[in-house]
Amino acid sequence: MSLQFKVNGKTVSSNSEADTPLLWVIRDELGLTGTKFGCGAALCGACTVHVNGEAVRSCQTQVGNVAGSSVSTVESLGSGSHALQKAWVKHQVPQCGYCQSGQLMSAAALLSKNKNPSDADIDAAMAGNVCRCGTYTRIRAAVKDAASMMRAA
Repeated sequence: MSLQFKVNGKTVSSNSEADTPLLWVIRDELGLTGTKFGCGAALCGACTVHVNGEAVRSCQTQVGNVAGSSVSTVESLGSGSHALQKAWVKHQVPQCGYCQSGQLMSAAALLSKNKNPSDADIDAAMAGNVCRCGTYTRIRAAVKDAASMMRAA
């Protein structure tokens, strides 16, 4: 059975079993490797994508549950042109970089709904995104800076 949904604005089909994690369809079938596998239990946030604008953990989201939906991966942000990416570089957020796609997608979901987040808003939205390098204060600063850039645009 073929499941259809949109990924980054393009209609795609998957022949995977409906209970296959969306993460594996994104990476293995579609070749979009920006979304990372971290823990496989929805605890670290490395696999965060958007489904119909909501941040979800793709390692625990079954592909059958996104049929007819719109999925956005970190690749949807572009190649360095998004305000979040610019702020990430400016604030030197990435260390090892492994968690960054999930961090960016959680931040993007926040900023799509809240154009002027407080520290508490940022902390709540980013909770569950683990950064083993501990750049949380830089992440918060980058989200605030990106929000400012987006409001000015």
